[in-house]
Amino acid sequence: MQKVYITNIAAFLPNEPVANEDMETVLGQTCLKPSRTRKLILRSNQINFRYYAIDPQTGATTHNNAQLTAEAVRQFSRQGRDINTIELLSCGTTLPDQLIPNHALMVHGELGIPPCEAVATAGVCLSGTMALKYGYMAIRSGLNHNAVATGSENASSIMRGRNFDDEIKFSAAERENPGDIAFEKDFLRWMLSDGAGAVWMSPQPADGKNSLRIDWIYQKSYASELETCMYAGGDKQADGSLSGWREYLPHDWLRHSIFSVKQDVKLLNKKIIEYTVTKPLMELVARGMVKPRAVDWFLPHYSSGYFRQRVYDGMRAAGCDIPQEKWFTNLASKGNTGSASIYIIMEELFNSPRLKKGETLLLYIPESGRFSTAFMEMTVV
Repeated sequence: MQKVYITNIAAFLPNEPVANEDMETVLGQTCLKPSRTRKLILRSNQINFRYYAIDPQTGATTHNNAQLTAEAVRQFSRQGRDINTIELLSCGTTLPDQLIPNHALMVHGELGIPPCEAVATAGVCLSGTMALKYGYMAIRSGLNHNAVATGSENASSIMRGRNFDDEIKFSAAERENPGDIAFEKDFLRWMLSDGAGAVWMSPQPADGKNSLRIDWIYQKSYASELETCMYAGGDKQADGSLSGWREYLPHDWLRHSIFSVKQDVKLLNKKIIEYTVTKPLMELVARGMVKPRAVDWFLPHYSSGYFRQRVYDGMRAAGCDIPQEKWFTNLASKGNTGSASIYIIMEELFNSPRLKKGETLLLYIPESGRFSTAFMEMTVV
């Protein structure tokens, strides 16, 4: 089995950073009314800046999801890589621009590079991680000599205020929370933003600069134990089941904002740490895969600053005490970009002078969709 190295990491964040006070101007209000929960959510998530693929002056979309991803991949050309030699393009995202064709094919088309293998992975935050694992396995098995994996999100396209106007008008007519968007939808408007990241993988490390050797990638789903928590294209029922969009008539898609992203916040708060931090880390520590004292850098993708201390408490409960001085995240300055977040975190650290050869990185990527999680270990070489 071949070893696998990340030799290059790139990221693309569209337009200028958007501060908290400008968010609603860019995204737009719902029915011309300011959100009553925005300030509360922003105080909790501790995000100060984020990026949107929206022209703040005109409101026009500047990039779709495939274009964001392609821009991240094109950064490799500036790093000395020939993207025309890509053998495998593996792309993960939560919401592609269309149902069919798949996201990787659209990215390939945007890039205009020669024919190559292209695969798309589905999911929420883990879609980008599993795209990376697909590329890792392809090289490790000797099937490919290089692979590019990506994670990307264009969350702003479904977070615009105008997308919820019809739902609010319907609810007002029926006297159900008149004039307000449902909290499980408004919550995510102030949490998610846009961006894309990419890694270049090879069976050899780069010459003359640092590379990251991928030691292992671990993923586990707990969907058999818990109900759906974050969803789009459906609606959650009283018994916890999910009814998909094809079970609704087209006029109900608008009436109930079926295609908006929704979060069961109570379930999230109750189960996210136990199932994405403590349970898996207990297993990894017991198996000797994670040795807390050997970790030099911990790169966590948590969705909100609210969870930082809770993640730490969950790690200690699992016997994995990694002091917060060893943590690296850029949530406050780059925002929560879902499947792209771990790439954007890695890119900033990797392309800084802070990493030293021999250091060990532990990466954590949770997904609340139906509670799954991933950890990765890498070594600087």
